[in-house]
Amino acid sequence: MADKMIPLSGVVLDAPDPQVLAEFYHRLLGWEIVENEDEWAQLRGPDGSSKLSFQRNPNHSPPQWPGKPGHQQMQIHLDFRVDDLEAAQQRALDAGATLMASQPQPEGVRILADPAGHIFCLFLPGF
Repeated sequence: MADKMIPLSGVVLDAPDPQVLAEFYHRLLGWEIVENEDEWAQLRGPDGSSKLSFQRNPNHSPPQWPGKPGHQQMQIHLDFRVDDLEAAQQRALDAGATLMASQPQPEGVRILADPAGHIFCLFLPGF
């Protein structure tokens, strides 16, 4: 097994409402919603090899950005490479994202939060 790679097939995010996040990321990424159940929703990327899933967690606490002691810390975030940062940011905002006040790399990266508060970044090639 040590000589074989293990491919990452997807990421699962907790959310108070999986359908809200599925619809948000469908609007942002254009990925197809392939599962849409009460407790679970899933999108599949255009080549079928990547999945983004959401599972219901009524106790989900969004992370604090930037992190502060004693608050929920960000443990993972999603990065999306874009060719037009301003257009991608507007698309994210129109889909329901929130632009974070702290932007430590203002030149080629935008930090936003999805409707459940998960942090994600839009970035230009080279950043």
